Amino acid sequence: MTPERFARITELLNNRQPDLTVCLDTVHKPNNISAVVRTADAVGINQIHAIWPDADMRVSGNTASGSQQWVQVKKHYTSDEAITALKAEGMQILVTNFSPNAKDFREIDYTKPTALVMGNERTGVSQAMIDAADQEVIIPMVGMVQSLNVSVATALVLFEAQRQRQEAGMYGECKLPDEYCQKLLFEQGHPQYTKACRKKGIEYPAIGQDGQIVASDDWWHRLRTTPDLEEFQSF
Repeated sequence: MTPERFARITELLNNRQPDLTVCLDTVHKPNNISAVVRTADAVGINQIHAIWPDADMRVSGNTASGSQQWVQVKKHYTSDEAITALKAEGMQILVTNFSPNAKDFREIDYTKPTALVMGNERTGVSQAMIDAADQEVIIPMVGMVQSLNVSVATALVLFEAQRQRQEAGMYGECKLPDEYCQKLLFEQGHPQYTKACRKKGIEYPAIGQDGQIVASDDWWHRLRTTPDLEEFQSF
């Protein structure tokens, strides 16, 4: 890994916001899903949640522009499963919904641990999510059309969250577990060795403060000599 790439990945990790996330409530169009992932990466979100009853739903690489390599998508099969996960992380749950109880999205304090729930393209947020929400929010509009594409609406809210968090000094210091950082540094900084480890079933090594691999002679020996798992499976 070059010093420049190590510095870039380190900067990314230092700006990640593990207590800010998005939950896509059965959003089903791949381009919309991917656009949300791309925005999440842009504001420093390292993991989003998605309620996907359909096992075939996926992220489109073209629209995500590679950001799916940097943002994890945690899949849930039901609303209850997602709600339980978000509450376990201590998130305030915000849902975008037209209702008398909804607040202007700019009036919300996003420096708190926050999960923004975005509804699907046809029916919006599920009733289960509305019932579980701490607050409903709206994006005020003055045109004839009173709705935005889900990826556009997500971007508006997330960049307001980023603005508030930057003003509060919440960027610039790594808040992620060391294990996660080490894994990302190895996979994104040493892709050829990552591929070899996966094929041979060898654990990842440590990454030093200069971005280089820190491993024992035994680890290097196993990397060079251990047959691929496919060879064992052929017997």
